[in-house]
Amino acid sequence: MAKICYTIGEVAEILGESTSLVRFWANTYPDAIKPSRNKKGNRLFSPDDVETFKKLHLYIKDRGMTLEGAGKMIKSNAEGDARADIALKLKNIRDMLQQVHDEI
Repeated sequence: MAKICYTIGEVAEILGESTSLVRFWANTYPDAIKPSRNKKGNRLFSPDDVETFKKLHLYIKDRGMTLEGAGKMIKSNAEGDARADIALKLKNIRDMLQQVHDEI
């Protein structure tokens, strides 16, 4: 069952990146990532925000795109680019298989 909100630390752990990078991406792409805040002022990310972070990670880290290029891809993905979704699913499958391999 998916969570309703993720903390910045949880998102960083999911991506395997630092919290400062997650914060930077959230500030760089305010149109795509819109965290809510709790009473303490901490960012809380929705599952959709987490998916956007995964796509950013794919574009920037795995494909070597610039921040501007990744931003354009995120906008075009909102209009129906399914290739990123397929790539993310394949990456998740690869990660799961690697985890199984490591346990064997």
